[in-house]
Amino acid sequence: MMGYMSITRVAGRRGTGSQSGRTGWAAAVLTAAALLGVGACSASASSSSQATPAGSAAAGGSAVGQQADGGSQASGSESIIPASSGTLHWHSCGGQLAQEGVSQCTLLSVPLDYAKPGGRHISLALDMVPATAPKSRQQGVMLVNPGGPGGSGLSMAAEVAQGLSPSVAAEYDIVGFDPRGVGSSVPSLSCNPGFFSGVRPNYIPASPAAEQVLINRAKTYAAGCEQKFGWLLPHMTSADTARDMDSIRAAFGVSKINYYAFSYGTYMGQVYATLFPDRVRRMVLDSVVDPTGVWYADNVQQDYAFQGRMEAFFAWVARYNSTYRLGSTAAQVQKAWYRARNQLLAHPVNGTIGADEFDDTFLQGGYLDQLWPGLALALSSYLNGGEPGALVAQYQANGVQGENEFAVYNAVQCADVNWPRSFSFWTSDTEKVYAKAPFQAWDNAWFNAACAFWPVQGPAKPLQIKGAGLPGILMLQGTLDPATPYAGAQNAHRALPSARMVVVEGGGNHGQSLEQPSNSCVQRYLNGYLSTGALPAAPGLVNARCPAVPAPSPGV
Repeated sequence: MMGYMSITRVAGRRGTGSQSGRTGWAAAVLTAAALLGVGACSASASSSSQATPAGSAAAGGSAVGQQADGGSQASGSESIIPASSGTLHWHSCGGQLAQEGVSQCTLLSVPLDYAKPGGRHISLALDMVPATAPKSRQQGVMLVNPGGPGGSGLSMAAEVAQGLSPSVAAEYDIVGFDPRGVGSSVPSLSCNPGFFSGVRPNYIPASPAAEQVLINRAKTYAAGCEQKFGWLLPHMTSADTARDMDSIRAAFGVSKINYYAFSYGTYMGQVYATLFPDRVRRMVLDSVVDPTGVWYADNVQQDYAFQGRMEAFFAWVARYNSTYRLGSTAAQVQKAWYRARNQLLAHPVNGTIGADEFDDTFLQGGYLDQLWPGLALALSSYLNGGEPGALVAQYQANGVQGENEFAVYNAVQCADVNWPRSFSFWTSDTEKVYAKAPFQAWDNAWFNAACAFWPVQGPAKPLQIKGAGLPGILMLQGTLDPATPYAGAQNAHRALPSARMVVVEGGGNHGQSLEQPSNSCVQRYLNGYLSTGALPAAPGLVNARCPAVPAPSPGV
């Protein structure tokens, strides 16, 4: 389970290859008739903070050090500014993207298999918020990604353009894209469109027979993916996506790209930096995946971290017992929460929301504590007033899962590295985790269970991330982030020694930049780096510190 960034962190759920040489393939382009924005991220509040100049002090942290690169514009064949006559053929966006003010869309044809560049091709959906600064101030193409695997990146371009300091955003061609298999890219991977329809079997198996039902469900899903997309599945790894990113770079005709990503997107960045270190100009990694735990161990660590976030939610609700009337201690609120879960298990609401759907909805509070007031009110209304309407609204806004995202999630993570193939191993592990971290243990096991039966077996070990030859990289990380836990983010930091990390003390949200409400300290480091390349100067693994955004108040 990984997840991706949005202003509510609710559209996404989970998430976060093989070695490759340089491709040398020039991407061809197909023009799309119309693209619909898939809403990977909803509109962020614009930041009014200004970029921090090199050498000055940023609030809440150490002084910002020297620039990480040598200025904005390379010369000659090393140009980073796209030529106006580049090979990409843009057209007007439609649907949600047009409503968000994104004006330029296209499709880019890329090889299905980069070992056979002349063979079958697939298409990536791209959009762009173009730079508006004078050419002399422009800093090139910045690819952006919200995470996943499976998260649509099309709405991310507008998110970033609105969330950065206007003067900084104006200097970049901000490019969103749907990775292979996702959303508006072609094909859009879907194995069983009805997989999440109706009330699903209880995540927590009450007997071996109940567990077998869920095992069979995972087997059937994996088999359906093979039947419908067996030709695509071997080519859905993170390394394939990194090569796609380089095809986007080549289509723009630039020597280097900038990259800004969240959650699983940070692993895409790590893989790209490993395969193409000389093509990275600047890179921002927010909420950083542990590359040493890809992917089974990473998911186990998430179980423990989400337990901590759920307990923090219970404690927050208890502090406002006069509002929610669910208990004055975290233990009492937890008991109330499980009482609601058991009621929904026995009597689902509207034949739609049972125990699993309840879990999925409240899981999103782990990603973003700004959801806590709405979740607490829904729980209170259901238990104290017998009114399920608020709970239904929370589920529809936060808990509903997208099957395309789920299909891509499995296709990527199951193929990136081999998973345990004996489900008795999974059962034993999950029972151990459940004893200490019950909230997400079984939920997460079943979300990944198809990997035990996946038709593509990845390598025995994940790709080794390497940091040689890279420019300075900015990492942003909360100490209590449940989807990408802090200890694992520091493993990524060790693998990329040119990176500098801004640590948000007590930050539990998944995604520390572009927050709502904004974290001005984080935004200063972000805008400063993207403006000048300036990085925090303090040595070690914690290069700067920022305070977390305060927890919400009831009704906020």
